[in-house]
Amino acid sequence: MKLTIFGANGPTGQLLTRQALAEGHEVTAFTRHPDAFPAFGGSLRVLGGDVHDAHAVEAAVAGQDAVVSTLGVPFGRDPVTVYSHGVPNMIEGMARNGVKRLVCVSSSTMSPPPEPQGGLIFRKVMQPYVVNVLGRTVYEDMRRMEDTVRQSDVDWTIVRPSGLFGADTVTDYRLAEDHILGRFTAREDLADCLLRQVGDRTYVDKAVAVATVAIKPNMLTLIWREGIRKKS
Repeated sequence: MKLTIFGANGPTGQLLTRQALAEGHEVTAFTRHPDAFPAFGGSLRVLGGDVHDAHAVEAAVAGQDAVVSTLGVPFGRDPVTVYSHGVPNMIEGMARNGVKRLVCVSSSTMSPPPEPQGGLIFRKVMQPYVVNVLGRTVYEDMRRMEDTVRQSDVDWTIVRPSGLFGADTVTDYRLAEDHILGRFTAREDLADCLLRQVGDRTYVDKAVAVATVAIKPNMLTLIWREGIRKKS
């Protein structure tokens, strides 16, 4: 299968690229920094560009079987448009080239589970601070992206991980439609989930939540590495 991966030079994008190549797929890695992309070998094509550039995006999706967005933006106070501009550019490019399958990363904050998760400090202090302060502009743009994807004519799947962290390998992770009980998702599990969704129609035109249950990171360490430290 021919796949274009946007955000390919990010931590999840690199994992997904490596996994896809290992399974024999032809990968087009789209990144703003092509010179810094690892030489993974295999059937890999690296394209430089910005997802705000509709022409560059269309060139990357032409002739492909599926498109996967692993776009990620660090937390900050500035307005974010990467998701709400980049993914619509992908959808438009796909429509002009007859590409139907889109899998994109969002966040569990878009549809949190109805059951309380974590202790009192997590629910009342840490989670609201991350969602409403640290990551407010990122999550606002993710929501705009989800609205656009849902209104599109492509065969879409929105993948919603929880707090992302690094692990050593893919684990026996869990999936559920819309939301799932689970505060963490290993990037290795997220990448594997994205690759599986490309060829699986179970969650076409649906959102699927993914959670890692075998291992759990320290919450304060996760917030520092995934949110605060990335701003520097």
